[in-house]
Amino acid sequence: METAIKQAASAAVEFEQPRYTKRETLLTMLSVLLVMLLASLDQTIVGTAMPKVITELHGFDRYTWVTTAYLLASTVMVPIYGKLSDMFGRKPLFIFGLIVFLIGSGLCGAAQSMNQLIIFRGLQGLGAAALMPIALAIVGDLFTPRERARWQGITGGVFGISAILGPTAGGWLTEHVSWRWIFYVNLPLGIIALLTLVFLMPTLGRKAQRVKIDYIGSILLVAGTVPLLLGFTWAGSQYAWLSAQVLSMFGLSIVFLGAFIGFEAWLEHNNGQPIIEPSLFKNSIFRISVLITIISNMALFGNIFFLPLFVQGVIGTSITNSGLIMTPLMLTAIICSVVAGQIVAATGKYKIIAIVGMAISVLGGFMLLQLDINSTNTSVAIDMVVLGLGMGAGMSLYTLITQNALPNKIGQATSALTFFRSIGSTIALAAMGSVMNSAYLPAFKAAIPAEVAQNVPAERLAAFNNPQILLSPETQSLIQAQFAQGGQQGEALYNTLLGAVKYGLVDGIHHVFIFSFGITLLGFVVVFFLKEIELRGGRKKAEAQIEQTGETGTAGMAAFH
Repeated sequence: METAIKQAASAAVEFEQPRYTKRETLLTMLSVLLVMLLASLDQTIVGTAMPKVITELHGFDRYTWVTTAYLLASTVMVPIYGKLSDMFGRKPLFIFGLIVFLIGSGLCGAAQSMNQLIIFRGLQGLGAAALMPIALAIVGDLFTPRERARWQGITGGVFGISAILGPTAGGWLTEHVSWRWIFYVNLPLGIIALLTLVFLMPTLGRKAQRVKIDYIGSILLVAGTVPLLLGFTWAGSQYAWLSAQVLSMFGLSIVFLGAFIGFEAWLEHNNGQPIIEPSLFKNSIFRISVLITIISNMALFGNIFFLPLFVQGVIGTSITNSGLIMTPLMLTAIICSVVAGQIVAATGKYKIIAIVGMAISVLGGFMLLQLDINSTNTSVAIDMVVLGLGMGAGMSLYTLITQNALPNKIGQATSALTFFRSIGSTIALAAMGSVMNSAYLPAFKAAIPAEVAQNVPAERLAAFNNPQILLSPETQSLIQAQFAQGGQQGEALYNTLLGAVKYGLVDGIHHVFIFSFGITLLGFVVVFFLKEIELRGGRKKAEAQIEQTGETGTAGMAAFH
């Protein structure tokens, strides 16, 4: 038994990453953070420019595909890049992804039609898929787990910064320069990062001695993930959940993902090199981390997406920039992410941070349930601060946890976590959008006085069936002008109906918050099943612990089971 413990501890030492010079480390990390900022900004900067884009390129009917193409390409490729980076090393895959991303950015900016923009966004997504997971894996390569915790907190803050800067920068560039510069702005910053990575970044990751690319697994993964994402993207918006289009997508996904799982298991059993090794899920820390990541991302993504709608539509705040609306949440999340990283680095313990973070998220979710039609910006800002505290605590924690538990599979484990996080976001958006839409219309109709419903023609009432009217002053002006033709009585009818829209929107978003709160509660229960392995502090410490048969030996064995 003692020999086995020493062997497990020795394995942990073997995969404890080598130390690099301070210059190599700092320059690489600056480039990695810049690339992460570019990749995360690209997900938030485009939204505010899209109305201008579809006006110029005449593509309203393909509006959603600009985002869908990017989402599909970036999500399906994430685990493939992660596995390849474990096989060929981080540097070549990271540089390749950045080059593809920059080419895609330049082509998006030069697009002359909506179809071209959709294709080039897909190309951009193919490159972006390599950036975020490999960037996080590089942090794992450069630092020991405790040192990693400090940097993971900072990398988590990058997401918060992008959520604030993205919509703001997108709106400013579109208004004062051109929408094309939301893509062109990536080029100068990306080229600086690229040159630094090419000439100064050390070779990271461990190249496999025997390399065999899993082409069949890659094809099955793409064939299973694309219809899954399309099904959730279409459900409740373009098609009904039980429509033939949506059900056929889910059916295809089940078939191909089932084949993917079976083939990967067979490949691993025969000493192959699968994209996602099924044995990863035998590790309870990885399994629980994936589950919590999906759960927490679904809940938080739903809250973040619908809070701006509440502030603008219900409270009536005249802020067209969602980045400004979300500033209290994101600033708190950034600060808490950095602080949590420092605490984990100092103590080597992460479970208490995970539990506290999830508990605060539960509190924040409960506070959101109290929002109503009389809520103010102040009450929403307080709720956002609490949500930000919970969100920040777990923003980058689970990447650190999985890297610590699987030190010899950092690239694969990190990319798998990113992959499931993306899947969770897609499911959340579709499910919560359907929840809000199904709750809105009955609540809106119930809030209309009977005499108003009888006196207003059905086609006039239909104009209020979509709560988006609250976000469009132009649409409101047009409809109000129609009602104004009926004099003071028409104005009164219009105000009554607009008030009913607010009541309906409040009820719809309230149901979304109930859904999010339930998911967060589930996450709070699951987090208690998370096992804790004390973070290793460095090669010397790990070597010293080989002689012990207690805590470190257990940790070493747990990391490989």
